[in-house]
Amino acid sequence: MMIKFLKKCVSVILLGGISVGYGQDSATLNNLPLRSNNQQIRTIIVDPGHGFPDVGAEGNGYNEADIALGIATKLAQKLKDSLPGVRVIMTRTDRNLPAGITNANEANRWRAKFANENHGDLFLCIHVNDAGSVRHSEVVDHETHVYYTGKGKRRKKHTRREPIYRHWTTPSAAIGTETYIWSMEKNDSKTQFIHDNSSSEGEFSDSAMAKDSTADSLLNTPEAKIAASLKARKFFERSLILASLVQDQFVDQGRVDRGVKQRGTGIWVLQATAMPSILVESGFIQDPNEASYLGSDVGQTAVSDAVFHAVLQYKKILSQRRIN
Repeated sequence: MMIKFLKKCVSVILLGGISVGYGQDSATLNNLPLRSNNQQIRTIIVDPGHGFPDVGAEGNGYNEADIALGIATKLAQKLKDSLPGVRVIMTRTDRNLPAGITNANEANRWRAKFANENHGDLFLCIHVNDAGSVRHSEVVDHETHVYYTGKGKRRKKHTRREPIYRHWTTPSAAIGTETYIWSMEKNDSKTQFIHDNSSSEGEFSDSAMAKDSTADSLLNTPEAKIAASLKARKFFERSLILASLVQDQFVDQGRVDRGVKQRGTGIWVLQATAMPSILVESGFIQDPNEASYLGSDVGQTAVSDAVFHAVLQYKKILSQRRIN
């Protein structure tokens, strides 16, 4: 499994236009130098996507909000049972969004803010995919259209044959799992949230704070901005490792692997969270088999197991201080 995940790390990083020097096998990983910085995971944020009245994707009698909650609840409990020294917090524990929040945009901004204010060290977001319908068309007949050119005595009548189309849609055949991380190419947009969140993390000493009249002036120094940029890169690398481990777990379960994907737009909870963050698309709700699986206790347990075991592997790697 370690070999598979390292190869994925290398391929995704190269697709992102950078190389961070991870090896091709577990032996190479074991030979990486130890780091001295603190790698402890203190807080994990588990985020069930959507929430009523925002039900998310719907299909085959199921909805994304309920499925995500079922998976996330099982995941959070596994983490609490196995990691007693780690604080595990869910962004919601029932079907509903927090009071006063009525739409997805508001909810996603609240989720990121919640994760940052609780000083999360990991953000695990659970979703269900929906590929929508595939549009088809075919020519079923032709009809004659009359048109004219010219004016006066030069006016001429013409005819042409034009096709008549039949249009219809069918459900997409897409199945499988994929895990998203924030794009390395868009790290500047994530850096700002890391920078803004730094004042509450205790990163600057009292003596350093005393050199400037306000915390804002310290946080706006070039040094602070560089530190935030370096941290954004570190978060990208850690997110990539965790996402790859999640996908390897799904492969071991026999699920279709759609890979680790980078997104630079449209996923606020990856952009605005000041920590390593992943968004797991656990399957496609428009597919009857996957919808039934994800809606069942067996399926939700399996998905939560995959993410849970990936987190344990990730935590082990960090505890060995083999990555930045």
